[in-house]
Amino acid sequence: MAVDIEGSTTHTNPARARLRTALFELLDEALLAGGVTKKFRDEYVDRGDGALCLVRPVDQAPKTVLLTSVVPALAALLAKRAENHPELAFRLRVAVHAGDAHYDKRGPYGEDVDITCRLVDAPEVRRRLRETTDPLVLVISQEIHHSVVRHGYAGMDHYEFTQVAHFSMGKRRLRGWIHVPRAGQLVDGMTA
Repeated sequence: MAVDIEGSTTHTNPARARLRTALFELLDEALLAGGVTKKFRDEYVDRGDGALCLVRPVDQAPKTVLLTSVVPALAALLAKRAENHPELAFRLRVAVHAGDAHYDKRGPYGEDVDITCRLVDAPEVRRRLRETTDPLVLVISQEIHHSVVRHGYAGMDHYEFTQVAHFSMGKRRLRGWIHVPRAGQLVDGMTA
């Protein structure tokens, strides 16, 4: 999962520091709401105005949890923060993909890491966030759509995803599926 703060370059460095602190706090809280503790994930990879969150593939942290618990919790937390602390309000683009991450002494790398980062930065995803007042826009890879969303597991409506995010990886043209979770939805007893 990758997250990126909308419009972070318009802020001063001290404001960016506050946004980054808030981002990592909200990520921790949203992942915990989905039961994804530190034992099921790596430390965040800092992307300056975002983060890469690598969740290990285990039965206790399945892909469905990211889509049905973590992302909605993150949307609710962002909305709540905007209401309670407007000076710390920000919105996010969130990308979810599944695959292999390889590691060297500098951190994770590989095609699947690149796909996740390209998804979160896709122009259509940026545009969709500008067009909504909701606190986040989710984009998922073809693989996540095919293996998870299209099956309609509990808590997922595949009709809420639209196939519009296009991006390139080398000579391959890939696409993602976009969804705008409603922040006001009930998430584990929490509303925005």
